[in-house]
Amino acid sequence: MVMEVSGSQLKLDRELIRRMDRPGPRYTSYPTADRFREDFTAQDYRYWVENRNPGGVIRPLSLYVHVPFCDTVCFYCACNKVVTKDRRRAEEYLHYLSAEIRIQGTLCRKDPKVVQMHWGGGTPTYLSDVQIRELMRTIRSHFKLSDSGEYSIEVDPRKVSGDTVALLGELGFNRMSMGVQDFDPGVQRAVNRIQSEEQTWGVLAAARGNGFKSVSVDLIYGLPKQTVASFDETLNKVIAAAPDRIAVYNYAHLPALFKPQRRISAEDLPQPEERLGILDLAIRKLASAGYVYIGMDHFAKPEDELAVAQRQGRLHRNFQGYSTYAGCDLIGLGASAIGNVGPIYSQNAKDLPHYYRSLAAGELPVIRGLRLSADDLARRAVIQGLMCQFTLAKEAISTSYLLDFNRHFAQELEELEIFAKQGLVELSEDFIVVTPRGRFLIRNICMVFDRYLREDRGSTRYSRAI
Repeated sequence: MVMEVSGSQLKLDRELIRRMDRPGPRYTSYPTADRFREDFTAQDYRYWVENRNPGGVIRPLSLYVHVPFCDTVCFYCACNKVVTKDRRRAEEYLHYLSAEIRIQGTLCRKDPKVVQMHWGGGTPTYLSDVQIRELMRTIRSHFKLSDSGEYSIEVDPRKVSGDTVALLGELGFNRMSMGVQDFDPGVQRAVNRIQSEEQTWGVLAAARGNGFKSVSVDLIYGLPKQTVASFDETLNKVIAAAPDRIAVYNYAHLPALFKPQRRISAEDLPQPEERLGILDLAIRKLASAGYVYIGMDHFAKPEDELAVAQRQGRLHRNFQGYSTYAGCDLIGLGASAIGNVGPIYSQNAKDLPHYYRSLAAGELPVIRGLRLSADDLARRAVIQGLMCQFTLAKEAISTSYLLDFNRHFAQELEELEIFAKQGLVELSEDFIVVTPRGRFLIRNICMVFDRYLREDRGSTRYSRAI
């Protein structure tokens, strides 16, 4: 169980952040995707999927469907995407995606029950209504979707109509994530994403009118031309609309890795003190508005499923972020999609020609992956527990993974003493508890348990924690 933290307890210690902020993973997986190996093959993946329920233990499925297309580019974007106005490219993609769904469905035919599905991108609603309907029909013909499942989709409010939202509800989608980023006109021009409030709140109203159980609004802080005052206006507008969830992501300016970001001038980015001021403002305003801090970048209303799952100790984190389903095998569908079945991770080819070639030959497009060791599995459980519940019972790890926690993680516990002296964690014989003060530095705390990061100190490949 997790103790809920009141808004008054959520305070950003700016001096502490300045001293401790450094690059690090977001831990949507452990080990992180950059540790995947190219000697993990499609044949390895097939073996683990075909034998995914050893001893008759049935693990339900979670599906991730990647639709990579956008018709305009947002300069801040770091997603795997294809920017094109040629809709015929989507037709070709769906042909091969359907082939992959058929192969994966055959592999999972013994236990095809799905309790969670997420469509991401790119922009999934780049597809026409006819294509969306046909893709869902293909999925349902190969997998059994639970009537009570959690089915979410990312939408661009600039590109989706009320009729499409109604279709999504009809097809079974019941959660939605909407990109907003910032309503300030100057910021929107600087990142090439012009989006009106009318468009945005029209989609929110349509989602509520078509039975969506949860709608999330995504914001980004640290964008060019952004100030504390301008972001305050955006927050006021979002809070007034009262979405179920609000995500406030940190913009990571990595133009060497992400080509669209080269069109953003570093001189236009807010200075570190301004960035901290924006984050501090967001934390205070969202807490005052009654939102619960879930972790990392996420806030939710107290009655939202994420907040409830966290209080009950069953919150989970995977490649799509926070989730209420912890006991699923994840099947990744589409270019660049990542899967997690039992003790293995897998990733599909990122570029479309490679993805198409593999499926044309009747093969899965898996290009790399990883089989987790016993140590990896234990560390993954530790990081999951800290990221999701902010509390870890040592005995639970010792019992589940047949190890002596204090002995196995002796070096890590010694390093955590530094965090304890700074008031970020509380350490006892039986528990590790992240304090309210430490929750905004949870990535730093989890990095202590990352054996790969310890070995190569390669944190420069990641975005900064704050």
